[in-house]
Amino acid sequence: MTIDERIKLSETRIFKAVFPNTTNHYGTLFGGTALQLMDEASFICATRFSRKRMVTISSDKIDFEKSIPEGSIIELVAKVIKVGTTSCKIKVDIYTERMYSNERELAVTGHFTFVAVNEYKTPIPVI
Repeated sequence: MTIDERIKLSETRIFKAVFPNTTNHYGTLFGGTALQLMDEASFICATRFSRKRMVTISSDKIDFEKSIPEGSIIELVAKVIKVGTTSCKIKVDIYTERMYSNERELAVTGHFTFVAVNEYKTPIPVI
């Protein structure tokens, strides 16, 4: 299987509803909750790409473009955008949808870097 085929097959999409227990006092999704969801989606994507033990080593420039109100549906889309020897970089976008309309927009974007490790937590080739 080629790297491009692996990248395509590893794209990960997760849908969530934004409930009150995940929001701040403004009624919007907590930034920390968004980061946790993005790290989870990127971890799944990296693992599906490599099929090895993967650990997060970096998160880059998280852009919170739009607030995500309580009662929204969100979709996290994680894609491999760069492959190194022992690492890969994942881009994660969070799209927000109003629950009762077709309105959809990009709300948050971030990049996460993962390293493949063996049972001793030593870096190994990612593919």
